[in-house]
Amino acid sequence: MAALDNLIKGSIDMHIHFNPDSLIVRRQDSLELAQSARELGMKALVLKAREFNTVPVAQLVSKLVPEVQVFGSVTLDNEVGGLNPAAALSAARMGAKVIWMPTVTSANSKSRSEGMIGAKLPGEGQTLLDSRGNLKPEAIEAVRIAKEYNIVLASGHISPRETLALSQEARRIEFGKLVITHALQAQLTDASLSAEEIRQLAQQGAFIEHSFWGWMPTVSQADPKQIVESIRSTGPERCILSSDFGQSYHPPAPEGFRLFMATLLRNGLEEKDLEWMVKTNPARLLGLS
Repeated sequence: MAALDNLIKGSIDMHIHFNPDSLIVRRQDSLELAQSARELGMKALVLKAREFNTVPVAQLVSKLVPEVQVFGSVTLDNEVGGLNPAAALSAARMGAKVIWMPTVTSANSKSRSEGMIGAKLPGEGQTLLDSRGNLKPEAIEAVRIAKEYNIVLASGHISPRETLALSQEARRIEFGKLVITHALQAQLTDASLSAEEIRQLAQQGAFIEHSFWGWMPTVSQADPKQIVESIRSTGPERCILSSDFGQSYHPPAPEGFRLFMATLLRNGLEEKDLEWMVKTNPARLLGLS
């Protein structure tokens, strides 16, 4: 209990969903979420929505719950115009801390996500690559914007081939805040990263995100020891943890984050390794340290 209390206090969850959402009923709205985080002594949250720029909501909630730093983001899904540098730039100028590449409307995710959500998603599935397999100019521009504003660029639900191309571009321009979104989570994608590709991305300077949604018994019967093995393979200094919660069938995200830490502790990770992933690395990515 003492270890968990120490870990949750001052921790940062960079991947949380909230109400409203046009297709999914979420567990909490942004204010309720921040209040729950305050009760557990968390330091910061990043609000994620696939349909809109969350910066204005985050800034308002931060004023209402000043004990928790709440940050906004933008997700380049079809609802915001897809792979849209203008949306990324406007969010960055407003203070966004994360730009997500396409998630559920990625070509690598759209059909599976529609099956999970139970509804048709707008538009065609998006890819970051042109017909020759090179990054599209819009994707290159998103990396450039993230570097210019010193914020995170997260890979979303794109394919391994797209992810490796994105990493190559990040290295080319010496951008150091690329996050590989829930790298082991395969429930919403057609193609997923291999263990060797995850190690390669970490060695190239990307941060590997491990989130809890795909490991809950409501979603799958996956063994959390797989997360522990991946963390040990890359090293905790190249990883972050997140809840990816907000679903109505899961606990409030802050409590889910605490549960994630407890699960990893019980499966052999040490407290000092978790400190890297829930405090040190997220703080550096968000410019809080």
